[in-house]
Amino acid sequence: MQQITNQSLLSFMVPSEDQGIAVTNPATGEVLGFAPVSSEQAILDGIERSSVAQKEWAAMPAKARGALLQRWYQLVIENKQDLGRLMTLEQGKPLAEAEGEVVYGASFIEWFAEEAKRTYGETIPAPSGDKRLMTIKQPVGVACAITPWNFPIAMITRKAGPALAAGCSFVVKPSESTPLSAFAVAELAYQAGIPRDVLQVVLGKDARQVGGIFTSHPLIRKLSFTGSTQVGSILMQQSAHDIKRTSMELGGNAPFIVFDDADIDAAVAGAMVSKFRNAGQTCVCANRFYVHSKVYDEFVTKFDAAVQNLKVGNGLEQGVTTGPVISESAKQGIQSLIDGAIEQGAQPVSEQKQLDGLFVQPVVLKNVTHDMNIVSQEIFGPVAPVISFDNDEQLIEMANDTIYGLASYFYSQNVHRVFKIAEALQYGMVGINEGLISTEVAPFGGVKQSGIGREGAKQGIDEYMDVKYLCFGGN
Repeated sequence: MQQITNQSLLSFMVPSEDQGIAVTNPATGEVLGFAPVSSEQAILDGIERSSVAQKEWAAMPAKARGALLQRWYQLVIENKQDLGRLMTLEQGKPLAEAEGEVVYGASFIEWFAEEAKRTYGETIPAPSGDKRLMTIKQPVGVACAITPWNFPIAMITRKAGPALAAGCSFVVKPSESTPLSAFAVAELAYQAGIPRDVLQVVLGKDARQVGGIFTSHPLIRKLSFTGSTQVGSILMQQSAHDIKRTSMELGGNAPFIVFDDADIDAAVAGAMVSKFRNAGQTCVCANRFYVHSKVYDEFVTKFDAAVQNLKVGNGLEQGVTTGPVISESAKQGIQSLIDGAIEQGAQPVSEQKQLDGLFVQPVVLKNVTHDMNIVSQEIFGPVAPVISFDNDEQLIEMANDTIYGLASYFYSQNVHRVFKIAEALQYGMVGINEGLISTEVAPFGGVKQSGIGREGAKQGIDEYMDVKYLCFGGN
């Protein structure tokens, strides 16, 4: 592995594909190594151990659990460069972005280390003088998670942090495309003193098989999933058999709206960070752009000029802003959406170059209409379709015309419009004059078919706790 100074981060790797899963660098095609695979029986045994360990973990004072999480946070920050390089190698995002994700992921460990001490109950005024009423919060038990490849560290820590802080044990299956980061960040948790049975990382040759184990095992009481709406729906159906609690962070189709009173330069800057971070492979990235007809040409011209300054290449190379997409099928899907939009009348503002390998040249499409296929689908790539609108009512109707409701963005300097539009948008998160909204201190999640539950903030730990009501009689 290239220039990983803390070799203990790679201690989990196995020597051959017979014993594990080959992990490939999407920028070069190089096989980086082999991640260990757990047999079905090994996963079942691990869940049994997790259930036993959870009881001891939950009995530990919240302050003590928080202290271990704080140590984990410190080790992640200390190993930011190695973790970032490892992530770039297996996922492709530019090194600066990868290191930024490490810091972002670590912030959830730190936040929930502090929240562990704040899982307050409450006292309730009783309806009669002979009773005393109160509530307490208790961990749900064994929690599991299935996480995606696009944020291979942050999507784990955003779930593991609150689960461990609440007193749950935690079993996670990362993506087969990016498992190295998951095992590495877990190794740092073990170095911090978190027991191995309390935090487990598992892989299987068949992802559906692991999902089936998670949703059917009676000892698992909570499932958290980040991924597609289609898979999330299947997991929810499977989890309904024994009424598991679920959290679902699913697909998105984020509108990015520019009103005629917007600061256009600020809107372009926000569009760049929202759309092209991680080569457009984020669930909250802007997916379709609605720009008022009065400022449409100005925005498109400035936006495309900024896009032409992006540098596509290997994320380890100096100055690269846009890495590869994750797979050949992803690249083909993106290009198919572009070709379909052009057939329907859209035009690239600048010529899109066809690049070798898994690289996709970022492109802005103009003359897009709301009824085109590219507008209704999650692109998950560096493509920005721009649509014109004329009034607020038309805009709201188009922006909400989707099954998804995760993130949305708009730019306006009219305070009356700001509140009106923010309240009218049917999304779990709204960025107002801001293109980068994710933070550990605010609740992350969507509405409609973008999922249920919230991650981060004070709400995040409640997803892993049950509220128990206590009624004291005979007073």
